[in-house]
Amino acid sequence: MKTNITGVILLLFPFLLSAQGIKGTVNEQVQGTIRPITGANVYWAGTTHATTTDSSGEFILPRSIVSDLLVVSFVGFMSDTIQVGAESELEIVLQNDRALKEVTVRGSATSIDRLSPHQTEIITTRALAKAACCNLSESFETNASVSVSYSDAVTGAKQIQMLGLNGTYIQTNVENIPSIRGLASTFGLNFVPGTWIQSIDIGKGAGSVVNGYESMTGQINVELQKPDTREKLYLNTYVNSFGRAEINLSLAHQLNEKWSTALLTHGSTLRNRMDQNRDHFLDLPLYNQINAVNRWKYQSKNWMAQFGVKALYEDRLGGQTNFRRDLKGSDTVYGFGAKVGRYEVFSKIARLFPDQPYRGLGFILSGSVYDSKSYFGLKNYDGRQKTFYGNLIYQSIIGNTNHTYKTGLSYLLDNYDEKFSTISLARNESVPGAFFEYTYNHLDKFILVAGGRADFHNIYGTQWTPRLHLKYNLTEGTTVRASAGKGFRVANPLAEYYGNLVSARTVIFQEKLKPETSWNYGASITQDFNPGAVKGNFIVDFYRTNFENQLIANLEDPRYIRFSNLSGKAYANSFQAEVNLTPIQRFDLKLAYRLFDVKQTITDTEGNENLLPKMMVSRDRLLFNAGYALPYDKWKFDATVQWNGKKRIPYMGEMHEHHGTQTNLVSTWAPSFFNINAQITRTFPKWDIYLGGENLNNFRQKNPIMAAAEPFGSRFDAGMAWGPVTGRMIYAGIRYKIIK
Repeated sequence: MKTNITGVILLLFPFLLSAQGIKGTVNEQVQGTIRPITGANVYWAGTTHATTTDSSGEFILPRSIVSDLLVVSFVGFMSDTIQVGAESELEIVLQNDRALKEVTVRGSATSIDRLSPHQTEIITTRALAKAACCNLSESFETNASVSVSYSDAVTGAKQIQMLGLNGTYIQTNVENIPSIRGLASTFGLNFVPGTWIQSIDIGKGAGSVVNGYESMTGQINVELQKPDTREKLYLNTYVNSFGRAEINLSLAHQLNEKWSTALLTHGSTLRNRMDQNRDHFLDLPLYNQINAVNRWKYQSKNWMAQFGVKALYEDRLGGQTNFRRDLKGSDTVYGFGAKVGRYEVFSKIARLFPDQPYRGLGFILSGSVYDSKSYFGLKNYDGRQKTFYGNLIYQSIIGNTNHTYKTGLSYLLDNYDEKFSTISLARNESVPGAFFEYTYNHLDKFILVAGGRADFHNIYGTQWTPRLHLKYNLTEGTTVRASAGKGFRVANPLAEYYGNLVSARTVIFQEKLKPETSWNYGASITQDFNPGAVKGNFIVDFYRTNFENQLIANLEDPRYIRFSNLSGKAYANSFQAEVNLTPIQRFDLKLAYRLFDVKQTITDTEGNENLLPKMMVSRDRLLFNAGYALPYDKWKFDATVQWNGKKRIPYMGEMHEHHGTQTNLVSTWAPSFFNINAQITRTFPKWDIYLGGENLNNFRQKNPIMAAAEPFGSRFDAGMAWGPVTGRMIYAGIRYKIIK
């Protein structure tokens, strides 16, 4: 196989860089015994960079180029301030406040970043352990802001939604490198194993201009386990009643004072042919996946660097229950197949200035290749994406640390080559950019972040992206945030509507597609309260995304998928109210309600514009989560109940032209449904054993595939899945770890 120039260039970057800097543990001493403190606040003095400790008392915080003073605090303990030099690991023991005779410490599994001007929720390893979390798509089961569903009833691809829009409008990064985007948006959520994840940051609204221009409704950043982790071996095994089995093995080794390395591996498979609704189609595709990351880290007084390589291969097979691989291309048995390979090299380098901690220079490089070969019955789809990404960031102050700024240069190169049936799509995007972001911080009480970036797109010209974030503490426990910003992205219709290709629909591009652009506005208020022994917070937020242009996928006629630009209005309004409580020790409660008003203009065959609710979006959603743990977390019990309201689905009748009182497009509505998940975990010093279940109420969409008996007929459509395709599932697993 010929190696092109781009591929050679991507492999020439064995270094990279990262300012992930300080790792440590926060403990208390009780009668001579050291015990971890969960939920302690850790932050750099005079900055907005903060985190909290997890259930093991551990934390990881990027180094600050503004301050070298690390503040550690928790209610009932004396705060501690530590001057940090070149060391990378700290062990901190907080002293009980002398006025208190006894203190019991426990934190929540998720928290709002209290110092950030962005509305950011942090999901810790403790929250991830509430469910099996076999991959990133399954890491949001107890989260109210992000919901996950299958995109169709055949491929097993999953999609997320936030603020009423699907995941393509969320900039999803892995360690601040844009990762789940482009063609990888189809299966990318399945390609990040849950046991690799250290934490997930979920930011609502437009993100920072430092990270790019593609954040339109939010930003998700996934932090993976680092080479200098306390665990030198971590093993996780998993099996469920559907026949899915997984094994994850992570190894970390400290080579010397400055160098460390880690190997993260993942293998999973499903070989059981399951057809619960007896429609003669597999409810879940068979698959094999192998996934690995090898990473290295160097740290000294003046430099910090990380670099590594990632590799993934997955093979999926689905369709009718009697389909076999040697029947590919058959016109009597319908089959689906997908082979995906993804390879990436990355590096991060940070130049530290110990004598001037307010200064810093960072450089990120990443090169990746994503290759997908699929077939849907008699139709073939091949897609290849080659991406190079670079981001140079400089940070300093203006006068004093109340005024800081970040500025830099970025470059994004995407090469796309897609072929589906008789359609061929190819483009080469070259986008150099520059950005500047100013932050004003008044005693952490009022923070303003104003930024803008200019990107020079070789196809679509210069794009200007301004963004603004504000945070103000009305009282010690009341925080108000507001944000506004513009987003820009180039859509990939075939990859983003991959599940709808499993149908008899004919794909039509009605015009040359333009980039999607939108403005997002939002505000939130967070109220912390602590009446007596009860602790918790109350969060209310509202966001609106208003599109100047949007990719319209018109599925109203069951014969076609018509792609076009927006003609008329398109918007998404999102309201959410959430309460988090700890009414008694070791007992956590979460109750959240979410309301979406999402509409877009659809043009019918007669040229009439109709403003309709967006398909497959539930107007209402309720989430309730409860977790209880016995002392020292020996036993942990977690349960989650979700109620998903009705959602609009297109009319799938014989007739394709309909006339009503207001529109000639007829819609139907999928019913509301409940989903119940639960898990029990028994912990030992080195072992965890867990048993759980998903969809315990056994709700299933009865007929997720239209005309399943005639898969080569004109009415066949597997892209109308609005609820669970499979019923009750029971799983079990074991976690084992060896601490350094």
